[in-house]
Amino acid sequence: MIKVLMFNKLYHPSMGGVERLVYDLCEEIKGKVELKVLAANTKFKTEIEQRDKYQVTRAASLGCVMSSVHLGIGIPWWWTRLESDIIHFHFPSPVAELYCLALSPKEKPIVVTYHSDIIGHKLAMFFYRPFLINFIKRATRIVTTSPEMIENSPFLSKVKDKCRVIPYGIQMDKFKLTAEVKARSEAIKGKFKSPIILFVGRLVKYKGVDYLIEAMRDINATLLIIGEGPEEKRLKELIGEIGIEEGRIFFIGKVEDKELLAYYYASHVFVLPSISNNEAFGIVQLEAQACGRPVVSTALPTGVPFVNLNGETGIVVPPKSSEKLAEAINRLLEDGTLRLRLGEQAKKRVESQFTREIMAQKTLELYKELMSLKKEV
Repeated sequence: MIKVLMFNKLYHPSMGGVERLVYDLCEEIKGKVELKVLAANTKFKTEIEQRDKYQVTRAASLGCVMSSVHLGIGIPWWWTRLESDIIHFHFPSPVAELYCLALSPKEKPIVVTYHSDIIGHKLAMFFYRPFLINFIKRATRIVTTSPEMIENSPFLSKVKDKCRVIPYGIQMDKFKLTAEVKARSEAIKGKFKSPIILFVGRLVKYKGVDYLIEAMRDINATLLIIGEGPEEKRLKELIGEIGIEEGRIFFIGKVEDKELLAYYYASHVFVLPSISNNEAFGIVQLEAQACGRPVVSTALPTGVPFVNLNGETGIVVPPKSSEKLAEAINRLLEDGTLRLRLGEQAKKRVESQFTREIMAQKTLELYKELMSLKKEV
């Protein structure tokens, strides 16, 4: 059985977007490989947990800087002691990338899942860039979640030969319309005026929620915003500034997964109005599509339009355009036949291309390919 060391800066129950993806992948491949997970802890203490069919080591950490760079000082010690045939690394994690360069034997295959380019931090990138280039050279294979990431990343476009596309996958069973979910969704429909537009995500600038709010001036519907973040106060102030009447936009805050599922089913259209390359994929699009909802998203040079195909699973509009957002949303709200058709096609596409099982199977095939190459050498 192939021995795999899976590394990410944090691991479940820490649950950001990447952490959820890594957790889903581990849960799907456990037992099919001999799996060990290494991550930074959230405290200055190393903790080892034996889960069903795999082990998780959370190495002692000094915390994090720049909001997401985790200083896992215990990682090097465990890096050299956890036996593996393949190291599967989830990028970005700048400190750990340096550990990987310094400590990984040159003959050991390294798979790097490249979740996104590092956006911003210009001064830090000036010093970090040479290490990143060397890290990419060191990688045996680089997994990206969309062809667009390979073409448009300034780093990956130069190493296309070692890149492989394995899209994110979701667990379709979690998105079934059960009697309980249906009852919850009906309660939501009864609480808010129909039709319902839904946004789910962190309230940060790159999500472009301000453009969606501005678009609501020309849309006769209710907008529900699920999520929390530093932009919440400014967005609420914007509603008053542009004169949108009370009772048309609601900030729901953070909700549990079961409740979130009910909101997806209660909605008519899902919108992801992101405005920068920080949005590398938009997994919430898959979640909405799994519930049969069409998506309005933006034409970013990332995996966002790869997930939402214009005219097939939803409508794609230019970023930073409240007018185009309003136009697309109104088109779907006014044409029920189109809305249902795109939603049904979206669900079928998720089932055929974006499930957790497909993601895991393609990953296992990549591991086998690397072990075959190793034997040939």
